[in-house]
Amino acid sequence: MSESNALILGCSGTRLTAEEKAFYAGERPWGFILFARNIEEHDQIADLVAALRDAVGRHDAPVLIDQEGGRVQRIKPPLTQKYPSGAVLGELYERDPGTGLRAAWLVSRLHAFDLRRYGISVDCLPVLDVPAEGGHDVIGNRAYGSNPDMVAAMGTAAAAGLKAGGLLPVMKHMPGHGRAGADTHFELPVVRATRAELEAIDFRPFRALKDEAMAMTAHVVYAAIDPHNPATTSRIVIDEIIRGAIGFEGLLMSDDVSMKALSGDFTSRTRAILGAGCDVALHCNGVMEEMKAVAAGASGLAGASKERAAAVMNAFREPDDADEAALRAEFEELLAIA
Repeated sequence: MSESNALILGCSGTRLTAEEKAFYAGERPWGFILFARNIEEHDQIADLVAALRDAVGRHDAPVLIDQEGGRVQRIKPPLTQKYPSGAVLGELYERDPGTGLRAAWLVSRLHAFDLRRYGISVDCLPVLDVPAEGGHDVIGNRAYGSNPDMVAAMGTAAAAGLKAGGLLPVMKHMPGHGRAGADTHFELPVVRATRAELEAIDFRPFRALKDEAMAMTAHVVYAAIDPHNPATTSRIVIDEIIRGAIGFEGLLMSDDVSMKALSGDFTSRTRAILGAGCDVALHCNGVMEEMKAVAAGASGLAGASKERAAAVMNAFREPDDADEAALRAEFEELLAIA
């Protein structure tokens, strides 16, 4: 079987087109990501996930989704229940840390029940960003709170819940998006905090979870470290901070290539992402012309990146034997006191 390329790609709708099938078969992305536009009903989601894997000839190709709860929940009622934001869970922690940690674990374990039914294998959670005064609300209540130790504890519980359910987590947005004063979907933010400030707060949750298998970068410039490039395309940030100070050795994927925080055409963006040290480039919107340009800048997974991708595949485990109805009832009881 041919090797995978260093890509995670989206698709345009609820079913694959013939062009998409042929494109994925030729470009061999390592994985895929789903969004709300891809969601219709149960059988359709499961069929789409299977079709994506069939297109690349790998029954275990990772299929990702952003299923956080709150305003970032791609699969919504009635297909799943409505889950609370990270901030709501953080409020439970503030009242009683044990209750908050249990709630974070439960939400993730319930996400795993939901997502595994469709064949989805990776949830882009936990959000480990620590919001700061003046930061844009693109993170906002997606975060657990403003205390980095609490964020680390809640993130650890959330990651554990996913893994207990047979899924893998993706930490985001490394090395920290909480101070960013702009929405990276539309512009490039510059964070001017000192490295000491970043070390003390922003990097801490990621350092606590450094042994997780996957993480996603932030399209944010950290002026004290590399004033010229966002983390996603900064060899300095990836080498010195993500791989160095934080100590993350897992698979590093970019945030979405199509966000306006990045400059240049899609091919050059992809080359810059992979050239800086990201293992995989992520493109989300399913627009074929953009995907073709992204693919033109990608390369096959090789060297350390290939080893990290293999480590991800080896990290999947069978789910525990938890009773779904009992866990849902327990979670509802916890929410009643929120």
